[in-house]
Amino acid sequence: MNTLPATFSAFALSLMASTCSASAVNTAPSEEDLRLYSIATAPSASQLRSHVEKLVGFGTRHTLSETQSDTQGIGAARRWIAAEFEQISKQCGGCLEVITLGDTVTGKRIPEPTEVVNVIAIQRGSHDPQRVVMMSGDIDSRVTDVMNATSISPGANDNASGVAGAIEAARVLSQYQFNGTIVYAALSGEEQGLYGGTTLAQYAKDKGWRVQAVLNNDMIGNISGINGVIDNHSVRVFSEGVRIAETAAEAKERYFSGGENDSASRNLARKIKSLSDQYMTNLNVMLVYRLDRFGRGGHHLPFNKAGLPAVRIMETNENYNRQHQDIRVENGVAYGDVIEGVDFEFNAKLTALNAISLASMAWAPAPPMGVAIAGKVSANTTLTWQDAAQKDVVGYRVYWRLTTEPEWTHSRYVGLVNTYQLDNMVIDNYVFGVASVSNNGNVSPVVFPGATGTFFR
Repeated sequence: MNTLPATFSAFALSLMASTCSASAVNTAPSEEDLRLYSIATAPSASQLRSHVEKLVGFGTRHTLSETQSDTQGIGAARRWIAAEFEQISKQCGGCLEVITLGDTVTGKRIPEPTEVVNVIAIQRGSHDPQRVVMMSGDIDSRVTDVMNATSISPGANDNASGVAGAIEAARVLSQYQFNGTIVYAALSGEEQGLYGGTTLAQYAKDKGWRVQAVLNNDMIGNISGINGVIDNHSVRVFSEGVRIAETAAEAKERYFSGGENDSASRNLARKIKSLSDQYMTNLNVMLVYRLDRFGRGGHHLPFNKAGLPAVRIMETNENYNRQHQDIRVENGVAYGDVIEGVDFEFNAKLTALNAISLASMAWAPAPPMGVAIAGKVSANTTLTWQDAAQKDVVGYRVYWRLTTEPEWTHSRYVGLVNTYQLDNMVIDNYVFGVASVSNNGNVSPVVFPGATGTFFR
């Protein structure tokens, strides 16, 4: 964003000369927080291996599996995860509130009433504790038959890698204090119908949480794809374009004003990529403009259905021989989600991506509210937003890009104002947004105007 293409240079100079705002701006705060470089290298591959080995050792973590044993089944796994969070909390002076969150459910894949229990660790923010960013992974595992609750089902990559990542992110980030709250969630019931996410989304609503971001990690440890590609330096981030929770009135507004590519979830994904580009090395974020893999789903969907910004983070090249398979060798091919299929350096890298994203957003101000835009049949475009009531906001940055550009290409710091006019920028030809800026180097995700792009509904 610091350089302009040659085709824009004359326009940019004109813009800088002609754009007016409510107050003069001489300098912009830094967009770099040096603490995030340390966080980006802090997750431990050996620690992640230890966690995955422990989870695999429970035999199966199927939602319908044993709950009373101390060594086997999902009940033992849940209690071990809670104990790990408690140990981390003890080391940071009680900075984590560890809770279990359960609901008794029945459904197509849960024929008898069964308690589905999540394990949650909450790291409260210092002065905006109701604003929440969240990292989740799924506890449960399965084999070929989704109803088989007794066969050995290691679930090493799917999804011990994600749960281990959430525990390790908690260990790393518990060493810091944040403005907003961070939640580390180990969710249950994913394979049986996304029940754990549904329960947590409702809990967040009941508690009045302003959920800014949910980072669902599902399979973040495999580098050897079914397509023969071995890739330890790329990651996919899936995000919905149009909100699944969009109302008919909101759909009508979007139809005429655009925004099909600018939901809060989509701009959350762009924020994650921009942080990776700045703070990570040897990691390329592939933004996939789709809710999830073709015809498939994950545990971010219940949050999207609740109207919350949520994305899926996962490896780029999947190995279907290691997903939802009985452990066996058939025609010389090994099947099963065993620990040998997890690369822990890669697992650490994707855990770090989550950690810097959580930290940056929890240190940054909340995304602006009430963003609106005007400029129909005009030479100029005007953005407005609500005045910030947050003490950590020092100003705002406006963004724009061509309608065909996948990511934000241009931005300008405009100071502590709540309106800004871009002279000689015709509203029809660009996409616009606004982000909140702090003086610690962190910037909120970009907010597209109107209901389409808002982060808090």
